[in-house]
Amino acid sequence: MALLVLKMSVSLDGYVAPTDGSTDWIAAGGSDDALAWTVETVGNAGAHLMGANTYAVMAAFWPGAAGPFATPMNEIPKVVFSNSLTSADWGETTIATGDLAASIMRLKQERSGGYLLAHGGARFARSLVETGLIDEYRLLIHPVVLGEGERIFHAPLTIEPKSTIAFSGGAVAHVFAAHPDPA
Repeated sequence: MALLVLKMSVSLDGYVAPTDGSTDWIAAGGSDDALAWTVETVGNAGAHLMGANTYAVMAAFWPGAAGPFATPMNEIPKVVFSNSLTSADWGETTIATGDLAASIMRLKQERSGGYLLAHGGARFARSLVETGLIDEYRLLIHPVVLGEGERIFHAPLTIEPKSTIAFSGGAVAHVFAAHPDPA
């Protein structure tokens, strides 16, 4: 059974998106070693999962893009979760409709090799958190304070630290198991 991994960029004060929707804050703390970690995370996925809004942005960008993310983003299968999207023109993309938790369970059972890598938007990420089906959180904490914005956690959640990597530019990757082993 495939694992579901949620990879998100997070500000130091816990936000995954500012109120204005800008993304320039994600560059804070950037470095070659942080980039390599992110490329490895993206490139080892067995499938990329996203909501309709993230799909629209990525599908408009990645097919003609170059750089270290272009190959894994274009060649690894993608699943977009939407009850309104009727077609997906970006190669290797399927649309999942209906109940999110049931769709995720089906994908976890059907897929082997790599992991299912969920890409936020905040709303999609929150929905995944609420299903309780995330197996691992890969949170890249950027050295920036947004002050307000969107969060993905709105209720207490017990998670277990697996690893922490401090990158040369100041960003820090925290990897957490979402289902800690009972003591």
